[in-house]
Amino acid sequence: MSVTRSVCLGCGSYLPDRVLTNLELSSMVETSDEWIVERTGIRERRIAAEGETTSDLATRAAERALAHAGVGAEEVDLIILATATPDYTFPASATKVQANLGAHQAVAFDQHAVCAGFVFALATADTFLRGGNARTALVIGAETFSRILDWEDRGTCVLFGDGAGAVVLRAEQGEGTAQDRGILATDLNTDGRLIDLLYVDGGPSSTQTTGYLRMRGQEVFKKAVTSLAETARTSMKKAGVSSDDIAWIVPHQANIRIIEGTARKLGVAPERVVTTVARHGNTSAASVPLALSEAVAAGSIKRGDLLLMEAIGGGMSWGSALLRW
Repeated sequence: MSVTRSVCLGCGSYLPDRVLTNLELSSMVETSDEWIVERTGIRERRIAAEGETTSDLATRAAERALAHAGVGAEEVDLIILATATPDYTFPASATKVQANLGAHQAVAFDQHAVCAGFVFALATADTFLRGGNARTALVIGAETFSRILDWEDRGTCVLFGDGAGAVVLRAEQGEGTAQDRGILATDLNTDGRLIDLLYVDGGPSSTQTTGYLRMRGQEVFKKAVTSLAETARTSMKKAGVSSDDIAWIVPHQANIRIIEGTARKLGVAPERVVTTVARHGNTSAASVPLALSEAVAAGSIKRGDLLLMEAIGGGMSWGSALLRW
């Protein structure tokens, strides 16, 4: 049976030039390299330059993804930018990316599910493509989390960094089996009762300020490992595959303990998990496409590999996607 699949034609990423190491952080807040590495696995992160915006990072990643895919901006008819740190309250930062790329024919909008944003955006684009409402989509995750951090809070400021990643999807015909290239299944979840586990204490309608990121780390950790394993199993069930079929897990790069804990629950060996958290920190919605882009560029991910992407963020929101590269 012929079905429409959202096939990934290419990917790209961008990181700001400035590297902020744990050693430098230890001169800013009461912490140490040993303390950060032991609890998170993070050694450094990137920080956007003054005047460098989320849409700037997103544009650079998008340009590289289009080049990798061999697709012109004029071919794109859908742009979805997953971000929790937009340039402005409005308009959507995706509209600036559209203008920067010259993709004037494309519908462009932002999607907000914090760290789970890229997976949510991927699932949204898949719906557009499978429904015939678009043929070529550009899905981006980009963040400048450094702008919403309380640099006196060592429990949060050591965790996050800035960056962007992007993929190009195109609607193509598959045979309706788990061997098809493209997105095979997605699963999305939200529980608004858990808002106070991870949130920003400001906003236009509440405080008229940007606010700072606040997190209850232990509770987030417990929720993350359980929920990520559950959503992964749901996607696998939908696609009719098992963890043995997965070539690579491409996880949200929040914390090495969460990444390892989820893999153990799924019975996936560590060598089949893409990890970039040591060098990038938690880049929120950018972390999954950043990790994907690095693994593809390194030659680790090859055509035909089955990838499991999963992420969890504020909301709480979490989800997964199975994609055959």
